[in-house]
Amino acid sequence: MSDFLKHECGIAAVRLRKPLEYYQDRYGSCLWGFQKLFLLMEKQHNRGHDGVGIGCAKLNMPMGQPYIFRRRDAEKDSLASLFRGEIKWFNKMARKGVLDVNVPASVKKNFDFGGEILIGHLRYGTSGEFDSGSCHPYLRRSNWPTRTLMVMGNFNMTNTADLNRKLIDRGQHPVFGTDTQTVLEEVGFHLDEAHTDLYRRLRDEGIDGNLIPDQISALLDVENIVQISAQAWDGGYAIVGVIGNGDMFVMRDPHGIRPCHMLVNEEVIAFASERVPLMTVFETEADKVQVVAPGSLVVIKADGSMRVSQFAEEKPYTPCSFEKIYFSRGNDPSIYRERKAMGAALVDQLVHSIGHTFENTIFSFVPNTAETAYYGMMDGLRMYRRQQVRAEILEGLAQGTLTSEKVDSLILKNWPCGEKIAHKDIKMRTFITQERGREQLVSHVYDITYGVVKENDNLVVIDDSIVRGTTLKKSILKILARTNPKKIVVCSTAPQIRYPDCYGIDMSEIGKFIAFQAAVALHRRAGRQCLLDEVYVACRAELAKPANEMCNAVKLVYEDFTQEEVSAEISRMVYPEDLNWHGDVVIIFQTIENLHASIKGPCGDWYFTGNYPTVGGYATVNAAYMRWYDGLTGRGYELAL
Repeated sequence: MSDFLKHECGIAAVRLRKPLEYYQDRYGSCLWGFQKLFLLMEKQHNRGHDGVGIGCAKLNMPMGQPYIFRRRDAEKDSLASLFRGEIKWFNKMARKGVLDVNVPASVKKNFDFGGEILIGHLRYGTSGEFDSGSCHPYLRRSNWPTRTLMVMGNFNMTNTADLNRKLIDRGQHPVFGTDTQTVLEEVGFHLDEAHTDLYRRLRDEGIDGNLIPDQISALLDVENIVQISAQAWDGGYAIVGVIGNGDMFVMRDPHGIRPCHMLVNEEVIAFASERVPLMTVFETEADKVQVVAPGSLVVIKADGSMRVSQFAEEKPYTPCSFEKIYFSRGNDPSIYRERKAMGAALVDQLVHSIGHTFENTIFSFVPNTAETAYYGMMDGLRMYRRQQVRAEILEGLAQGTLTSEKVDSLILKNWPCGEKIAHKDIKMRTFITQERGREQLVSHVYDITYGVVKENDNLVVIDDSIVRGTTLKKSILKILARTNPKKIVVCSTAPQIRYPDCYGIDMSEIGKFIAFQAAVALHRRAGRQCLLDEVYVACRAELAKPANEMCNAVKLVYEDFTQEEVSAEISRMVYPEDLNWHGDVVIIFQTIENLHASIKGPCGDWYFTGNYPTVGGYATVNAAYMRWYDGLTGRGYELAL
């Protein structure tokens, strides 16, 4: 993706199904689970660079010994730093004789992460502060294990303000900041309620106090607690929770917006945001990794028993299509096929843009995430050309005009030529997180291969998406223009991003989208500022309605224009003013129809179509427009409901 875009977080969880002695005997290490957690997180490092956090719960710890642990880090290279620090401490304690690395009981007692339940989180922040205190997991402590709660997730709630008001109306004192805190407190409240009810019942039955904790642990209905807690949640989420007694739950939102996968075998129950990390880390096949179904809740009790149930009624399945376009690692077999299909789906549009000739055209891609789509585009171009050649050969045979010279011109000339033109030199996202800092260096992110593109060539490059157009204008087009082509065509495998996201991707300010800016510019050039005023009034009216009656008033902004008209305006807007080059720039976007044809099965497309899966989405888009109109920045969903 050429535009810098923060996005979904990554989750990983490992629940050992055997005693630590088993892993020591079979794998030679009590830290088998800890090592697997690190690998799951490392394989999903693409999902989070703002910070990391890990947690551990130990089963059946003796009275007086701690049972739940957490570490968080928001420094540079935090994933490697955090795990390196823990292993360094582990080795230091072993050298001092505090623990014996070959004795599971010693490791469990003396190493914080020598337990049976291990969870990890990689953060890309879309709200809150960027420090270790805002990293997951969040922890709610108590001297009762059955009231201690640790929560992490890949999610965003659109109605956090309402959820906080609910806590206040209940008499609680929430600390505003993130929706994670709200989720933690909501589940924690119902956990407290259930615990108190059980304690009083057992006490009144005359159960000995020493026996009450174990009985509460056995009787605790985690499924009911989570189901009640989630009733008011609106958003996309994959959430992992661990209770101090060793009960654990994993849940996915009813629309399946955020991804979650699960592996169950005799040794482990493991969860991750992506499928391939589970396949690679546990050396298993794709069919062994299950998708956690939308609206489902996986509960693993402290005794190891597991139950999967529905915590919410079935909703239309709308998984985030950006997982396919950009976020997930491309080595997943289905995602690899779908990204290639997206590239191939652009062929008709891009061939038209170059006048149906390949002889003077170079095809390339914007590294690094568009590479797979590039292979699909090249496959599609070759198929297109083969069909042309076949038709001409058959025509020549029928008319008796096929000669060796014509065969040479058909087969040996005018074939698609692919080259690597752009090179990404700086991984800016690893050390620059604020927009102002990125602006200063953005023009130096890319470099080119010199001497490949000739003066009369068209240069076609494929990108996976164009959100703001900033990097395109300030860097990529300037760099590509150095090759001095006749025309530059930039193809986006994603359609025009027209509407904000509110489910965990950092695409929430509508005024920053190049497609929205283009539509506004077209209206103003045509003297239709009044239409923009009318949309503002309509958005205000929608926000005054009950949440389940709202619609997307911002669609009016785009109704007067075709996709081609908006794309043409975007092409004009991203053309750098200070460019010492006079060729043409053409921007091409995937169609919605071709996106759906490329992705097998359901896919959420609200950022392209404005059709949101939850009521909070409609509140968000209307609020986002009003904030833009009023000259305000910030995320619309923070004040939406």
